[in-house]
Amino acid sequence: MPALYRDLDLPDDPKLTHNLTHFARALRKAGMAVGPGRVMTAIQAVAAAGFSSRADFYWTLHACFVTRPEDRQLFHQTFRLFWRDPQYVEHMMALMLPAIHGTQDETAAEAAARRAAEALLDGAEAPAAPAQDETDQDDSRIDIDASFTASADERLRSLDFEQMSTAEIAQARRMLARMRLPVTPLKTRRFAADAAGRRFDPRRTLRHAARTGGEIRALARRSPRTRWPSLVVLCDISGSMASYSRMVLHFIHAVSNAQGQGWSKVHAFTFGTRLTNITRHLRTRDVDAALAAAGAQAQDWQGGTRIGACLHQFNRDWSRRVLGQGAVVLIITDGLDRDPPEALSREMERLRLSARRLIWLNPLLRWDGFAPKARGIKAMLPHVDTFRASHSIASIEALAAALSDATDGGEKARLMAALAD
Repeated sequence: MPALYRDLDLPDDPKLTHNLTHFARALRKAGMAVGPGRVMTAIQAVAAAGFSSRADFYWTLHACFVTRPEDRQLFHQTFRLFWRDPQYVEHMMALMLPAIHGTQDETAAEAAARRAAEALLDGAEAPAAPAQDETDQDDSRIDIDASFTASADERLRSLDFEQMSTAEIAQARRMLARMRLPVTPLKTRRFAADAAGRRFDPRRTLRHAARTGGEIRALARRSPRTRWPSLVVLCDISGSMASYSRMVLHFIHAVSNAQGQGWSKVHAFTFGTRLTNITRHLRTRDVDAALAAAGAQAQDWQGGTRIGACLHQFNRDWSRRVLGQGAVVLIITDGLDRDPPEALSREMERLRLSARRLIWLNPLLRWDGFAPKARGIKAMLPHVDTFRASHSIASIEALAAALSDATDGGEKARLMAALAD
């Protein structure tokens, strides 16, 4: 029997309707789309299924409240805290108090556990720490000075987007809005007048000499012109990428609206089961309005994934328009594709030949034991220049280093060696 509903102690309070209503409110505050209709359906379903089986109770509520794959983990954590642990409020509020950690091993927080706990707490304040006796105050001294050792921003930069609480997500979005992507200008084959240039300009020299009766008084010089490349972003918005895509799109919105950053143009596309151009929406100054308009246009948000078909549509309809003059392409996806790998490999090769540089950001790289075992990842990996993670603020900050260093390949070399073995 799974550990989730083993030894499940259901509440003895006969007011099951009130308990289910409070449980639905917690799910809604945690971020799930739960309305009154689903609450009534859950009450009727539990009344019909009964309590003869602990597993049936869990899966009955699961069938009534969970409609999206990304909500399964959130439902799992909320159910565990609400129905299994009778002291969940006291336990979660105790975690809010300051504590001194010893040398014991710490367990990493599970995905969605923080949001579930905050929804159940419902804004309750942590209990005040017990007052210290006066005799203890006389002997008090600072044994360890932990000031300036670590800041909240430093911890937030390395925290996984999936494990962030609601307040941490808001703070992370503000940090992403201040980030910038530096870019190096490209040298062209055209020249411009430059008094300190290293090249001799015979045309301008003779033209100036014609004004002085053919006498050459100074040699005109020139230097190569520079121009700024374009940035093209292809962002996966399927169910498995939903939480990461929102954070990345906040960052792309900041890049699109940054003044004097250097990018010539920023083009953004989302894809799941079809390709959607959201470039004009990201030009809106308000990020919430921009993402709301982009989500309304992208009808495949949090749906399936067809990377090969969407890349084929991009290469056919958009590559010549947006990839001219050495554009840099960012593709954000986990590489889990439903289409045949042969078609995906062919479209990735074509995309690589059209772009100046192709950078792949994959949130699955947050796992230490990640290996390119999926067919989609095997098909995409050989055709990218850089392969990096995109699960935290620190990983997105590392993208700036990848853009400034043309030889940076991220984790590609290591994974290609593992793929060859």
